[in-house]
Amino acid sequence: MTEDQRPETRDILVDIVVKLGGGLLAHAAHFDAALEAIREAADGRRLLIVPGGGPFADTVRQVDRRFRLSDDAAHWMAVLAMDQYAYLVVSRLAGGVVVGDAHEAAAAFGAARLPVLAPSRWLRDADPLPHTWDVTSDSIAAWVAGAVGSGRLVLVKPPGATADNSVDAYFHRALPAHVTPLIVAADQVDALHAALRG
Repeated sequence: MTEDQRPETRDILVDIVVKLGGGLLAHAAHFDAALEAIREAADGRRLLIVPGGGPFADTVRQVDRRFRLSDDAAHWMAVLAMDQYAYLVVSRLAGGVVVGDAHEAAAAFGAARLPVLAPSRWLRDADPLPHTWDVTSDSIAAWVAGAVGSGRLVLVKPPGATADNSVDAYFHRALPAHVTPLIVAADQVDALHAALRG
């Protein structure tokens, strides 16, 4: 993504974009520990949380297999799954607030809140990515990191995840050159804290 391709949010600085994997919902203790690590790291840093799709997106995949949805329908339904997860995250995150785009994230920072992105409206307006299951919340988080000028993207994955097998097929094409990705399994607490210190 070139400077000219970025949305009008180039002047908004986010220190770290944190993609919180939906698979963490199967591991409640690790999910809560990851939220606490993120909350602590947000003290003095501008963090933007991008939720995964989790079981909400899994439901879309099941419906797609059964009814053979169009690529457009499956894409937007999966993006809406991320919105649902955003509300779940905020319900368990002290100081968290749902935001719809980078400008709302900036307002959240100004109010000393921790923004959690419900991305559907922003993505509908920009429509920056292909409509395919090769694009998941990983690629969306990569695009968001570029759009908000962040230099670091921390992808928090379920226990046991590795860098070799845990991002979607489109991720490296969506990732801007200036963004450094770090993949951390939620059970690796020290590594997560280190990644979030940035």
